[in-house]
Amino acid sequence: MQRILANGIKSLEAALRQRLNTEETRTWIKEQSRPFRELMSYYRCALMEVETKFRVLNEELSLEGEANPIDSIESRLKSPESILDKVERKGIDFSVEAIEEHIDDIAGIRVICSFESDVYLIAESLLRQTDVRLIERVDYIAHPKPSGYRSLHLVIAIPIFLYDEMKTMKVEVQLRTMAMDMWASLEHKLAYKKAEPRDPEAMRKNLLECAELSAHIDKLMTETSAMLDEKKRTEHAKGERAKGIQDGAPSLFGATRYA
Repeated sequence: MQRILANGIKSLEAALRQRLNTEETRTWIKEQSRPFRELMSYYRCALMEVETKFRVLNEELSLEGEANPIDSIESRLKSPESILDKVERKGIDFSVEAIEEHIDDIAGIRVICSFESDVYLIAESLLRQTDVRLIERVDYIAHPKPSGYRSLHLVIAIPIFLYDEMKTMKVEVQLRTMAMDMWASLEHKLAYKKAEPRDPEAMRKNLLECAELSAHIDKLMTETSAMLDEKKRTEHAKGERAKGIQDGAPSLFGATRYA
C-alpha cells in the first residue's frame, strides 16, 4: 500500500508541475503531501469496507437461490491527475479538506449483477445497514442518459475505524447488469479513440441503438428468470401438497387390530 501511495504522490507532483510554477509546487508538496497520502489511505480503507459488505451480501443471498446475484466487484481510487482536473473544473481550493468535502467519487466501486432485479435487491440490502448513510441516489436505469447509459449510482458515507479514531468517508457505488456494463465499457473505449468520427450523428445513433438492444436483453433475461422461478415455485407447491396428503393418509398398520 505504501508503494502505491508513493507512486500516487509522484504522479500528483508531475501533474502539479504542469499547472503550477516550481515555488507553488514546492509549497503544496511541503504542506499537503502527508495529509494527501493519509486521505488516500482512508479512501482505500473505505473501499475495503464497502467491498466486504457486498461480498457478505452476495454470500448470504446466494444461499436462497442457485446462483450468486453479484457477478463481479471492481474498485478504484481516482488518480491524482483526475483529482486535480476535477478540482480545477469545480473551482475549489486544492487542499485536502476541500477535496474531501466537495469530491464524492474519489473512491469508487462497481458491482456487476446478473439481472436488473438483482441490482435493486443489492442496493436496498446495502442501504438498510445501519452504518451506511445515503448521500445521493441517481437511477440511470429508470431514467437513462441521452447517450443510452444505464446504471444505478449511489453516493454513500460509511465509518472506518482506525487505530485511535473513527472517520466517515464517502464512496461512490455503481450497480449495473452485465449487459449494461458491456455497453458502458465499449462506449468508454470508443470515447477515448483519438480519431474523430466522420459522422458524429451516425455514431451517436449507433450507440443509442446498442444501448436499447442491451436494455432489451436485460428485459428478456429478467422475464426468462421469472419464468424459471415461477416453475420452481409451482413444483415446490405440488411437492408440499403431495407431502401433506401422504402425511394425512391413515397407516395400514395403524388401522389393523390384532386379536
